[in-house]
Amino acid sequence: MSVFNGSALYPRFLLTGFSGLESKYGLISLPVFLVYATSIVGNITILFIIRTESSLHQPMYYFLSMLALTDLGLSTTTLPTMFSVFWFHAQEIPFNACLVQMYFIHVFSIIESAVLLAMAFDRFVAIREPLRYATILTNNVIVRIGLAIAGRALALVFPTTFLLKRLQYHAVNILSYPFCLHQDLIKTTVSSRRVSSIYGLMVVICSMGLDSVLLLLSYLLILGTVLSIASKAEKAKALNTCISHICAVLTFYTPMIGLSMIRHYGQNASPIVHVLMANVYLLVPPLMNPIVYSVKTKQIRDRILKKFKKHEV
Repeated sequence: MSVFNGSALYPRFLLTGFSGLESKYGLISLPVFLVYATSIVGNITILFIIRTESSLHQPMYYFLSMLALTDLGLSTTTLPTMFSVFWFHAQEIPFNACLVQMYFIHVFSIIESAVLLAMAFDRFVAIREPLRYATILTNNVIVRIGLAIAGRALALVFPTTFLLKRLQYHAVNILSYPFCLHQDLIKTTVSSRRVSSIYGLMVVICSMGLDSVLLLLSYLLILGTVLSIASKAEKAKALNTCISHICAVLTFYTPMIGLSMIRHYGQNASPIVHVLMANVYLLVPPLMNPIVYSVKTKQIRDRILKKFKKHEV
């Protein structure tokens, strides 16, 4: 089989949907479309409510805006190839386009992990130092945190595209999913993948690995602070402010761990299971985050209901 160097003649990459179910792609695309539509509408609604309600111009809701923007970015990054596969059976994707999609998928995933960590820090400050909350998390501090989050993600993922372009591939390469992921691209190479694999592992450790440890530490500190509160009612109130965030953390990390476990220990599992887990990993957090925050956060819920009632009148 002929071999192509990534920096010379570009090889062909073919995306994969649910193998063996190609005749049912029309039906499969309906729930996928509903998930995308709900995700996009939900996150835009969250942004609109926070933008138009001055009472929500607080640190907690600024971080929620960052989460909604990240979820929108993640949804719009995967949407084009998902529907090109399911609606038009167009599997081929140019090498450079695949690298660009891979880059932004991983950038937004790392940003989401960091935003969740920032939100945990926000909850810790709000519970530990309620009187100094606004003076600690000023607008300037929040902007710096946002820039640091974006800068870290962009810088960490940037070298992966160049490392992948240096590798050699088959003339035709079949990917496992209807979108491009680093771990999937690297499997198709016919040259040594050692450097790319090591760097990819370092990125995961320095981003999501570190974030998950700091998230756990944050909640241990929050729990210690809550337990030191004398009033049971105040304890319950403090913990209640964290429920939406805990749901968002579980929604993000559970599919990611599931995908990792399937990839490493599910070699005998059906390819459909692998594709399904990858779709859950990328589609569920942007879908669930606006739903969870709309239902569990009273201020957001009340403002949304208020807007609907105003339109009805």
